[in-house]
Amino acid sequence: MRAGIIGVTGYGGLELFRLLSGHPEIKQVFLYSSSKEGTLLSEDAQHIYGYTDQLRSLEQLESDKLDILFSSAPSGVSTKLLPPYIERKMKVIDLAGDYRLKNADAYQKWYGKEAPNSLLVNEAVYGLTEWNKHEIQQAGFIANPGCYPTATLLAVLPLLKEGLIHADSLIIDAKSGMSGAGATPQKASHFAKANDSMSIYKMNKHQHIPEIEQTIQTLANVETNITFNTHLIPMTRGIMATIYADLSKDIQSSDVSEVLHECYGNKPFIRIFKEKADLFTKQVYGSNYCDLTFGIDERTKRITVVSVIDNLVKGAAGQAVQNMNVIFDFDETEGLSQSPLFP
Repeated sequence: MRAGIIGVTGYGGLELFRLLSGHPEIKQVFLYSSSKEGTLLSEDAQHIYGYTDQLRSLEQLESDKLDILFSSAPSGVSTKLLPPYIERKMKVIDLAGDYRLKNADAYQKWYGKEAPNSLLVNEAVYGLTEWNKHEIQQAGFIANPGCYPTATLLAVLPLLKEGLIHADSLIIDAKSGMSGAGATPQKASHFAKANDSMSIYKMNKHQHIPEIEQTIQTLANVETNITFNTHLIPMTRGIMATIYADLSKDIQSSDVSEVLHECYGNKPFIRIFKEKADLFTKQVYGSNYCDLTFGIDERTKRITVVSVIDNLVKGAAGQAVQNMNVIFDFDETEGLSQSPLFP
């Protein structure tokens, strides 16, 4: 197969290149840029020196006869860039947020950008692989989920679907490594500010809020208004989502464990740990795993669910490759079965 990547110079695009370069079904990976065509990616990303990494123009994309195109361009860019390829029925997986929200007004409100073509938005299948596998198998165009929504939704959807928690009581406290802020230098990621510190950002206004709420309504059939806040911590990779909710009934830990295992028992990238396990982000570093644990507080009648993922893999590039595997009927773990990096 021949795969192409638009936006390979960002962290998500670089991770895609790493995963696709080692995928047994991918024979060639073509890299595209609208501003740096003709140059070598390794001039800026020296860690891939020695690979075939020349950046090609977008005009060459059609003649390259790709089997699948990945876009890791920023939100707002995908809206203008991808329609010609989608309309030509090319298989496309978009890692940006442009085609995730079905409501145009919601997209404009939360992203502050012009909404994409509604017909293409409706064509896009939300690529939460563990929950939308059948739809992904039939899809030509995938809107890959965001990193925070992936960590959050995989943790709470089973409990919501089985009615174990009150949806409107959801409080999500999420923390991400600095790569979540992107490759472009920003004030928040400046070493002097980020090192030995933790910061909250986009308080109560993160663009992933409507994505989480929309998906809960679609997949768990319940409407909700969540409290969701995000923090940057001084590490490179990883997300930990700590989620709190009121229990809707008198249940035991064994009930929660049974629901999680029944939902994810045959899902290769979900690992369910014992109740109140001490999870840490580095246990999924460089992998496509999502690790889960939970604890019931008998005193407050609340549950805490904890989810950890690598934001660049399961939260972005790894899930995109997982979706590709499903589309082409490969083994879901193809190219993604390596163990996490440690230490």
